Amino acid sequence: MADWLLVMLYDCRSPADRDRGIAAAIEAVKNGELVVLPTDTVYGIGADAFTPYAVKALSDARGGSQAAPPVLIGSRHTLDGLVFSLPRAARDLVEAFWPGALTIVVEHSPSLAWDLGGDADGTVAVRMPLHPVALEVLRETGPMAVASANKVGQSPALTAEEARDQLSYSVRVYLEAGACPDPVPSTIVDLTGETPRLLRAGAITLDQLRDVAPDILDERGA
Repeated sequence: MADWLLVMLYDCRSPADRDRGIAAAIEAVKNGELVVLPTDTVYGIGADAFTPYAVKALSDARGGSQAAPPVLIGSRHTLDGLVFSLPRAARDLVEAFWPGALTIVVEHSPSLAWDLGGDADGTVAVRMPLHPVALEVLRETGPMAVASANKVGQSPALTAEEARDQLSYSVRVYLEAGACPDPVPSTIVDLTGETPRLLRAGAITLDQLRDVAPDILDERGA
């Protein structure tokens, strides 16, 4: 029972609860705790990207995921502080589709003091989500490691309550904003090579991407 007393779910559809919830989530992230927040795709479980024990706790909460989680940011300008250099195609795609359901894989700056787990190959998947609650939190916390809010092997949560059913007291703060209106995963584009490569099709189609980056390769094997 004591553990549940430490878990708070705020209904962000209520203005007063929204303000309290966002403040609580920001405080939790800065304290190295986990939060669940809505995005424009599915609900995510997030931690401060620069707190290694918090990132590990995120992985443990999901059941020991081995992959490095994507990083969500609250501003396009934040991207410049994370990468060593950004290809022109990356800038064009970000300009066209951020905030939104586009995840880009780029080489991160070697000076960054973070440990996201995974293969540690010097790259990071970054996205700026199109959701007002997520953006308000991210603009105060800075970059967050965020994975889908579910146990590995289970369905992604489409509400904060669904996430709480799976993740229970491993998360400090849950922000409820109602069911995800369009739970399609983000599109992932690898921009670490000379030519952009589509790794996963999602909410943004290949045709839409090629309107901005005509030379993008489709590497899904389809």
